Amino acid sequence: MIKIGLLGCGTIGSGVVELISKNSSAAQQILIEKILVRNVEKHINSPYGLKITDKFEDILNSEVDIVVEVMGGIDPAYFYVKQSLLQGKHVVTANKDLIARYGKELQCIARDKGVRLLFEASVGGGIPIIKPLSESLAANNITEIWGIVNGTTNYILSQMYNWGKGFEEALREAQANGYAEANPAADVDGYDAARKLAILSSIAYHKNVNCESIHIEGIRGITSDDIQLAKYLGYTIKLLAVSRKYDDSIMAKVTPFMLKLTHPLAQVGNVYNAIIVKGDAVGDILFYGQGAGKFPTASAVLGDVIDIVKNSISTNRPDNVTPDDLPEANVDIREDECRFFIRISPVDRSAAMGEVVSCFGDCEFIFPNRVKLGKAIEEGQIIVITSRMKEQALTEAVDRLLESGKVNRILNIIRIGEDD
Repeated sequence: MIKIGLLGCGTIGSGVVELISKNSSAAQQILIEKILVRNVEKHINSPYGLKITDKFEDILNSEVDIVVEVMGGIDPAYFYVKQSLLQGKHVVTANKDLIARYGKELQCIARDKGVRLLFEASVGGGIPIIKPLSESLAANNITEIWGIVNGTTNYILSQMYNWGKGFEEALREAQANGYAEANPAADVDGYDAARKLAILSSIAYHKNVNCESIHIEGIRGITSDDIQLAKYLGYTIKLLAVSRKYDDSIMAKVTPFMLKLTHPLAQVGNVYNAIIVKGDAVGDILFYGQGAGKFPTASAVLGDVIDIVKNSISTNRPDNVTPDDLPEANVDIREDECRFFIRISPVDRSAAMGEVVSCFGDCEFIFPNRVKLGKAIEEGQIIVITSRMKEQALTEAVDRLLESGKVNRILNIIRIGEDD
């Protein structure tokens, strides 16, 4: 019998407890020894009442074999996880903030202590992605990752696209339905997706990708005009986490993308997640499922626990590589190429269009048919789709355009994802 200590008994923690009780094979092998909570009195009627504590020392000094951390956040989760590993206890966590920031250090401690640190639930909720990347696809040279990895933003964009809602209305609905926090910044500003991308990219490319080096743009700037024009042109808009391996660097960015409706990620709606992994041997593989929620995330957590129960410790397992030997990734988006959808507010429309051509070169001006568009958009704006160009070239072209004095401002820039 393997004894576990549960750090946190909120939504995910209670889901882990319920799954253990429902899963007869798991229940035969796993015993909940201790549960750490902030307020013991709230759990006074719990069937696990005698095992509930508000003192971490009770977990650390017990006979717990595996510590399961589902508290979230950095403080005090980082201290608890680190101390558990130092005490020679295995750790399973769903904490993407913790792994993105301290994963390298914690993996080193786990390796040195001969225990395992598993974090399947940190990305994609119930979608298996960490183990496939590190184990099943280990024979591949992974070249790209494209993913919808944040359910909150995907829900908001789906509501805007499908029902014509504005950003603020869709956000309020997401909050009312429990899909968004009262302070939604981590989700809508792209930071949550960036942390998950850092974890996936570090595993895929065998380099330590620092979350702080990822280029991030959220969805606050996506307007009804962008949504309507995307529809008119046969696109949808999704917040994507994208990374690509180059010879001497990693490109990693979290930004809104316009996707053709035929793109594999275009039809992923509401709170669902999907991740495309490109390998040189297997080609493109799509992982799809519920990216958050009580039972999907608890499923991934418990899967890691059962993995530890069933498998003996081996120093050559993928999760026991020597992360201190992994080189720091040079993360740079400047050389990455794509097309760009740009909306511009001109001073003088004719003069500004000439300047756009001068700055961006070959590009396509969009003159939407007002009847087919189906909804009025801001009058007088210039809408253009560039040819493929590098991120650095885009930045320089935008700077020249603004310095020309022929435009008031850039209303929005959205990258266009290619089907290939």
